[in-house]
Amino acid sequence: MIRTGLIGFGLGGRVFHAPFISVTPGMELTAVLQRGPWKQPFPSASEQYPGVRIVGSVEELLAIEEIDLIVISTPNESHFSLCHAALSAGKHVVIDKPITTSSEEARQLIDLAESKNLIFAPFQNRRFDADFRTVERILDSDRLGRLVTFRAHFDRFRPGIRANTWKESGAPVNGLLFDLGPHLADQPLALFGRPDFVTGSVRTDRDNSAIEDAFDIRLDYPRLTVHLSSSMIAASASPRFLLHGTGGSFVKYGLDPQEPALLAGQRPTVDGEWLCEPESAWGTLVLADPASGGTVSETVPSETGDYRLFFANVRDAITGKAPLTIPAIHGLRITRTLELARQSSAEKRSIPFTEAEWNYR
Repeated sequence: MIRTGLIGFGLGGRVFHAPFISVTPGMELTAVLQRGPWKQPFPSASEQYPGVRIVGSVEELLAIEEIDLIVISTPNESHFSLCHAALSAGKHVVIDKPITTSSEEARQLIDLAESKNLIFAPFQNRRFDADFRTVERILDSDRLGRLVTFRAHFDRFRPGIRANTWKESGAPVNGLLFDLGPHLADQPLALFGRPDFVTGSVRTDRDNSAIEDAFDIRLDYPRLTVHLSSSMIAASASPRFLLHGTGGSFVKYGLDPQEPALLAGQRPTVDGEWLCEPESAWGTLVLADPASGGTVSETVPSETGDYRLFFANVRDAITGKAPLTIPAIHGLRITRTLELARQSSAEKRSIPFTEAEWNYR
């Protein structure tokens, strides 16, 4: 049994971590760090998970000898110090994106984890979204031919400035680039590896905004261009994915249904299917039709998204049954991609992503 301590029971801990830890066979939600009296409008950790131990400090949590794994779901600026403390205490770590606020910090943590033979995993849950799993299946089928263009959008419509949230503070790591950027960068890096160049436009588009609230990133590969975009003033939806290849195109609108379901109070179970996308949300494949010289279209059933797969893989990595699907070095590469995009935006030029930076050794 992998006994798990959770640091943070806000949106991330309450919605994305605790429900899945608690239903993953071989894992147990043992303790939750909760500072001060509970004032949130939703139930506390002890109310939702009777029997869980509530602690008031990091030191108290790390002193629980039987805990094997620490899951960190806290503001970005705290990631390095909390992860360093957990690894130093001999605990395996899962950490919310971004893995750290700089690639140099990520290097230090990777070295520390390796020196102690510990699992250190970035929580890139969108790897297990229905839409991305469908994109993987289509690319594996080669039905698009040689891929030429890969576009991904992850937009929101929040034109107003939200009060009382660290995500609207002026620290560089709290803006959209380090919020949704890790999700967008993760997927093409997983699919295509190291790009030759990174070009970024990182902006503040909203009035009176203290953060970077819009960005466009281009990743250049040999004969393939990747475009990643995000905005907080996108009232009209762009395709979540748009792929063009020599044999046709694939377009998919809408986000995976897991997050809204979790926010609405639905919870996964130990087994059985979690959530399927409705047919109305499925993507469309448009392929060349040699017989007519035109194209033919077909609706593509979505794969089932399932964040349980992430925690099951972490469990198997800790017990030595499987390698990590998303290792810490991948989190470092994501952070470095975002750093290069910001540098590119400031210098108004494309920045090479060198092999030495990719492998960091």
